[in-house]
Amino acid sequence: MEGLSETQFAYLLLTPALLLLAVIALWPLLSTFRMSLFADNLTGSAQLGSFVGLQNYVELFTGQKSYALPAPFLPKLTGTFPYVTGWFTTALGATLVFTVVSVFFETIIGFGQALVLDQDFTGRRWVRVAIIIPWAVPVVIQGMIFYLLFQPNIGFLIGDAQQTILQQLGIFGKTPLANAGETMLIIIVADVWKTSAFMALLILAGLQSIDRNLYEVARVAGASKWQQFKLITLPLVLPTVLIAMLFRTIAAMRVYGIIDSVSSCQTVPSLSCMVVAGFSQRQIGTAATVAFVTAAIIGVAVSVYIAKFARSSVGGD
Repeated sequence: MEGLSETQFAYLLLTPALLLLAVIALWPLLSTFRMSLFADNLTGSAQLGSFVGLQNYVELFTGQKSYALPAPFLPKLTGTFPYVTGWFTTALGATLVFTVVSVFFETIIGFGQALVLDQDFTGRRWVRVAIIIPWAVPVVIQGMIFYLLFQPNIGFLIGDAQQTILQQLGIFGKTPLANAGETMLIIIVADVWKTSAFMALLILAGLQSIDRNLYEVARVAGASKWQQFKLITLPLVLPTVLIAMLFRTIAAMRVYGIIDSVSSCQTVPSLSCMVVAGFSQRQIGTAATVAFVTAAIIGVAVSVYIAKFARSSVGGD
């Protein structure tokens, strides 16, 4: 111990945590990759089919994989867009659209809520409670709320005999949950409604860590509110915003509960819907392949965020 440098001693202290992380995270990932190298067809009492190497990946990316999960909108997309070569690319596109759009609006709305909560005003405690309530709603309840809201003759947002305002504006038809685009919009709204509070709480923690004396100096120097936000608030809170976006991006790429609750994973099937359906139908090799590809995409997204975070930290220093 005495001959170790500070860096070596720090790595030594981190060793147990790294080993635990390897067991918890890497072992399931490697096990999933191993399962993805076997065929779906089981042989005898074996848990996996015959070894096929990377064949599952080749068939996945070239659209040769067949899938038993019913998906009403897949044939329309595959016949309309040449880059959609099958259910995998469709599910990947749906997952990416959901991730990008929902994380974008959650960040904007969460940032706005955090800026409001960072001000000192009467009733701030009750406003905080009101913002947090959606986050406390279980996903299944959240999904059923939006499912019923958009059921004709049950929810007040969609009418059968008489059109509602949303229908008159052309946003929704008579049966929005049977349409892929309209269902995607409903799912995104449901996710933004619930998860903006999570973003707000994280960003609020970043805002309250900023030294208030900086604003006093800026006010004395004659800086406007916008200049204070642009030159003080935004640069100092940006690392916190990136961390919040990282958490939400990882969760959005794995989205399953809200989609299953609202559309039963049929109208808008995400990658996680495909993984769950594959395992339930004993298509182990295909399901493991989709799961491993999803993990790889999340790994790329995490790397991008870490690179952005490192640059923002260097800029902040």
